[in-house]
Amino acid sequence: QVQLVESGGGLVQAGDSRRLSCAASARTFGSYTMGWFRQAPGKEREFVATISWRGGTTYYADSVKGRFTISRDNAKNTVYLQMNSLIPEDTAVYYCAAAQWGPATHTENDYDYWGQGTQVTVSS
Repeated sequence: QVQLVESGGGLVQAGDSRRLSCAASARTFGSYTMGWFRQAPGKEREFVATISWRGGTTYYADSVKGRFTISRDNAKNTVYLQMNSLIPEDTAVYYCAAAQWGPATHTENDYDYWGQGTQVTVSS
């Protein structure tokens, strides 16, 4: 069982930056592909970014490409999401997810473990 705990959410202004963190309890964190997803009010959860277990491969949703950066520190069992140039449309609950052994993936069903989420609200 892997526990994921997100942090770093909050209320920000449009144009601001924010970094989300996700701490994992897995002793073999380095074997997990990690992903970030988000769910806006009244909408389905959607893919944001993913990073392979070594960090060599990353994919982003078109809506965040060029503004968000996913990274990981396997020594700290932590994955990050750096969010720049935030816009009101980025307002959502952001979820961290882990997929053991698989490649970097945008498919929600590929992920085995999920965090509780952290709220990010971007005001205009």
